[in-house]
Amino acid sequence: MSHKTDQDPNGLNDDAHAASAVPESIADGVDDDVVEPNRRLFTGWQFLLFAALAIAYSSFHLISLNVYPMETWSFRIVHIAGALILGYGLFAGARFAEDGQPASGDWIKWVSYALLIPAAYTLAQVFVMYQTLSGSAMRIEPSVENWHYGYPLMATTASAIVLSWFYRQARHRFNPADLVLMVCAMASAGYLLVAYNTNIRMSTGTSFAPSGISWAAIAGSLLILELTRRVAGLALVVISAVFLTYVFAGPYLPGFLGYPGLSLQRFFSQVYTDAGILGPTTAVSSTYIILFIIFAAFLQASKVGDYFVNFAFAAAGRARGGPAKVAIFASGLMGMINGTSAGNVVSTGSLTIPLMKKVGYPARSAGAIEAAASTGGQIMPPIMGAGAFIMAEVTGIPYTEIAIAAIIPAILYFASIYFMVDFEAARKGMRGMRKDEIPLFSKLVKQVYLFAPIIILIVALFMGYSVIRAGTLATASAAVVSWISPNKMGIRAILKALQIAGTMSIQIIAVCACAGLIVGVISLTGVGARFSSLLLGLAGVSQLLALVFAMLISILLGMGMPTTAAYAVAASVVAPGLINIGIEPLIAHFFVFYFAVVSAITPPVALASYAAAGISGDNPMGTSVASFKIGLAAFIVPFMFFYSPAMLMEGSPMQILRVGLTATLGIVLLSGMVQKWFFGPVNTVQRIVMLVGALFLIYGGIYTDIAGLAIGIVLFMMQRKVHGGGSKAPQAG
Repeated sequence: MSHKTDQDPNGLNDDAHAASAVPESIADGVDDDVVEPNRRLFTGWQFLLFAALAIAYSSFHLISLNVYPMETWSFRIVHIAGALILGYGLFAGARFAEDGQPASGDWIKWVSYALLIPAAYTLAQVFVMYQTLSGSAMRIEPSVENWHYGYPLMATTASAIVLSWFYRQARHRFNPADLVLMVCAMASAGYLLVAYNTNIRMSTGTSFAPSGISWAAIAGSLLILELTRRVAGLALVVISAVFLTYVFAGPYLPGFLGYPGLSLQRFFSQVYTDAGILGPTTAVSSTYIILFIIFAAFLQASKVGDYFVNFAFAAAGRARGGPAKVAIFASGLMGMINGTSAGNVVSTGSLTIPLMKKVGYPARSAGAIEAAASTGGQIMPPIMGAGAFIMAEVTGIPYTEIAIAAIIPAILYFASIYFMVDFEAARKGMRGMRKDEIPLFSKLVKQVYLFAPIIILIVALFMGYSVIRAGTLATASAAVVSWISPNKMGIRAILKALQIAGTMSIQIIAVCACAGLIVGVISLTGVGARFSSLLLGLAGVSQLLALVFAMLISILLGMGMPTTAAYAVAASVVAPGLINIGIEPLIAHFFVFYFAVVSAITPPVALASYAAAGISGDNPMGTSVASFKIGLAAFIVPFMFFYSPAMLMEGSPMQILRVGLTATLGIVLLSGMVQKWFFGPVNTVQRIVMLVGALFLIYGGIYTDIAGLAIGIVLFMMQRKVHGGGSKAPQAG
């Protein structure tokens, strides 16, 4: 491929500098806030109002987690209610009326304003009930709960949700139907706060539970489902609806799916407790996840994310297929922090995908590489996109143990993508970027102190600090480090970071609450236990068959769902079954976690691949198939957790070292087999031999390792003899 001339206006660095000058930065904009299609863009007093709400929401968590802790259930209720209020203010329920298109009729506006009356009435009733319970009364009259609170709350919530689907207006305008939903969120949360801070809390899940708890829980569940639809799409909502339907249809189903049944009141009086919505998923989102979103927002506001990407370009940009290798490092690093595969694709992919296309990668390959790399960030220690925190919460295994166990699998995953990229670049003769197209490494290395917040986080965690204390220290250090960088954080920048954090957190909090609803169904109906018995029966035939079945269910549950929710649901359904067939809890949870993560690049519903296809301009299904191929190692490695626990650091140092090295060599052979290249082109017979050698090496047994190494050495000697030791592909000039 020929180089572009210095005068070529279509050169790699379109935006800012002439091609003959070395750019200061190539990553401008990577740290910019990603604005979703249905997010309102306020101006004037409305912007100031919602910015203040977002800042207050983030600050509330920092204060509650570090200075003034609240009672656990109350804290989680406020955590969800705050996200609902902010979410309905910022995210519209329908498409905006674009220029020249008519807005909704006035009748919708006036009906919405009319609904404010019953919504405000139910909120007022919460204060009345609080006064009643503060006196000598032990409980509220059922007629008051039903007629003055429950019925109007339900009717108002359902009506406002439906109205919001048809409300079309300009992007900078607020919507009275969503104002009604914000009031309903306060009324629902208000009753739960009142009830759960009295002895009434003990009655949840029994026939003695006040009907008001059920009404508040039903309304709260509807509000969570609708906000999840707005911020994460329909997939998770549909899955939640299927599980909720099962609660009431289960008694009529045959076989292992049948169960005795739960009444509407008993189910909903318990699902909005720590058995469901306020359970492990919300426990994690209200502590670790929100804290690391604030940390990520501070890195974003101080432009450290820009630095990470520039550093990656300076370090790897000149290698063959340079932008693709940069995508691996930058997307892995950013994805580890931001917690969503698709969100990471949108932020870093907007830079790396066009650059990959310009050095010769087809649109499909460019999108697939970015999707696979961004997905890998979710399995990269120490943060692992919040997955490690949920795993620690669910299993009781210390967080540091989980982070250490993730090291070898993460190395294998990223090694796989790296060699896939490298072999494709060699086979197609792709170049890297020229020296004058990327920032100077010698300049960037002088700002290496910008990695300090990440290093402080890791050191603090392994010194024994709590995750909350370590995260807070890392966040504070991001602000302090910025003072010696070109992007100093003053009061305005800190407030901006808190505002970004409040906005960024809405999606993950809604998703975690929605996943909590599913987890509640699983635990209250016992369907997880029945699934475990099914898996146990399969294991009696073949443990491998049971693992394959568990893999398929984990991927199926994760399709179209953000990673956090996908793992939370799979951990409730699949992991207990794997533990019952004799697999260690850590191995079982890592197994389902990996497949929940890679569901983001697994056809037919692959969120990360679809997001990448939107940027690259290629077919979404084609991109998801290509990203599945690039991330192939992630579909093999989890099976090795079972056959070779040393991959999760369980074993002697020599065992761990041997398994890590031989599995990495196996990944190299696997990548070569997929890309038809190993120091040169390989034929069909050689590819089959490479696949056998790769599987031998990845398997982890001493004899299979010896056989795999023998195959690798023979192939290497043959390739050296035929091709003289390497690719003759043109390199960067």
